Amino acid sequence: MNTNTKRTPLSDFGEFGLIEHLTKSIKITNKSTQKAIGDDAAVMNYGAKCVVASTDILLEGIHFDLTYTPLKHLGYKAAVVNFSDIYAMNAQPVQLLVAVGISARFCVEDIEQIYEGIKLACEKYNVDMVGGDTSASLTGLTLSLTVLGEVDREKICYRSGAKVNDLICLTGNLGAAYMGLQLLEREKKVFEGNANVQPQFDGYDYVLQRFLKPEARKDIVDLMADADIIPSSMIDISDGLSSEIMHICKQSNCGARIYLERIPIASQTFKISEEMGIDAVTAALNGGEDYELLFTLPLSLRDRIKDLGGVDVIGHITEAQTGAYLITPDGSEVILQAQGWRHV
Repeated sequence: MNTNTKRTPLSDFGEFGLIEHLTKSIKITNKSTQKAIGDDAAVMNYGAKCVVASTDILLEGIHFDLTYTPLKHLGYKAAVVNFSDIYAMNAQPVQLLVAVGISARFCVEDIEQIYEGIKLACEKYNVDMVGGDTSASLTGLTLSLTVLGEVDREKICYRSGAKVNDLICLTGNLGAAYMGLQLLEREKKVFEGNANVQPQFDGYDYVLQRFLKPEARKDIVDLMADADIIPSSMIDISDGLSSEIMHICKQSNCGARIYLERIPIASQTFKISEEMGIDAVTAALNGGEDYELLFTLPLSLRDRIKDLGGVDVIGHITEAQTGAYLITPDGSEVILQAQGWRHV
């Protein structure tokens, strides 16, 4: 490590700023590289079909806590969140590679549980596990998964295609996964203070499932394909609605208006938010890990997307100079800020 030059803290950049800083000078030299860094997945053009690829690394103590995360659930979630990136490109995941770093405190049966979860996800989403690697680790458990997908070249979606007056659409509801995490963290603290106390999870199965065992929105991607709907832009919600809207605005050079009363939030999310003194809207805007799809569509497709079911129109795209704002029921405008959780 070089100690003779200026040392900039990682926190000065944040996760996305660091990626942009490290990759800004990379030049693409292969004709088959159609889309590199900057979207949910990279895109390689090999003719009529495009190959899309995405990878995620999950570190114990950073991305997951084994105090309350079953190993089988961890494996399932690790696979599904990668599949979600592929669906966000309007593509279908087809192959998965899995690399695992294992510390000495884990046994064979533990790793079998992780792989059982991964295999279950692969079976459900029709993805083949085709390879990977294992290594000893001195720092706990590490999972690194790479997923490959495919899509017809003319059907691929990027974050950069949104146009002024496009509808902003959202699948499912938001904030439940974040509140599931808050519930688990609360009960963990209680347990650490008294190991004889049983966790209080009654009535909160939904928010716990949304955090521990999320699902990717293959159903919506398939329904849009059947209805001949191709979004103008799309992204999955891993870091909160505000952050993802800002990604689309930046990549598409546009602004946005999101209407607060149109943001779908589950009743159980409201209930646990009130109990814990957390604003449910804040959880929806900035919580993350919902893995719903956020996408834009031309205004002409409004009726078709409403007929699809499972999708809410929550706003519209505006000119870049107007900025990105949340509109409250009384008409006030609140500037959207990317406040999702930063890993570094």
